[in-house]
Amino acid sequence: MKKKIILLVLGFPIALVVLVQFWYLLHIWWWVDHNPTSTAFMRTQLERLQEKKPDTKLKHQWVPYNRISNNLKRAIIASEDANFAEHEGVDWDALQKAYIKNAKKGKIVSGGSTITQQLAKNLFLSGERSYFRKAEEMMITFMLEMMMDKRRIFEIYLNVVEWGNGVFGAEAAARRYFAVSAAALGPQEAARLAVMLPNPRYFGRHLDSNYLNRRTALIMQRMNSADLP
Repeated sequence: MKKKIILLVLGFPIALVVLVQFWYLLHIWWWVDHNPTSTAFMRTQLERLQEKKPDTKLKHQWVPYNRISNNLKRAIIASEDANFAEHEGVDWDALQKAYIKNAKKGKIVSGGSTITQQLAKNLFLSGERSYFRKAEEMMITFMLEMMMDKRRIFEIYLNVVEWGNGVFGAEAAARRYFAVSAAALGPQEAARLAVMLPNPRYFGRHLDSNYLNRRTALIMQRMNSADLP
């Protein structure tokens, strides 16, 4: 009897974890050819904004991959994930470099996350930092890479990533900051949007910061070497 109870106690959490992974997999399978209408991160941010202003709505408009400027695609790859077209979801070299950089600084200053990892986190997970959440992120990352091609992963990312307080996706960002469509973004505008991504709410309020200007110029130099999926 005790053995059965122990097996039940141990088996329930394992079964729950397996069910959650299957739930993730079903959603990813659906999103191979259906567009997600929102993400866990978008819903969390909307709740946060509505605590202060209940009628708040997110600025978000889905646009297909071919209606997003190649300038923006190249800028984001150059800024966020130079090896996006080659790796299988995780850039182990970038993770190692981030670890060394963080160890030298004594704090987290670099994440080393790929575009696929960022998408995994945005689609399903909370913003908390823990080893369990990181393990979940890795599992979802491998599911995304297994079920989708790079172009589809990038298309979803471009449409759901945060670009400011309540601003999500390339189309909303292009219209919010430059009053143009995502398709019409020039090289400098695209580079500036790419540089905003690590801290979009801050840079959304500080568009003329010295760091943003310097980093934008650097990304413009790197854009042409970025490989698009």
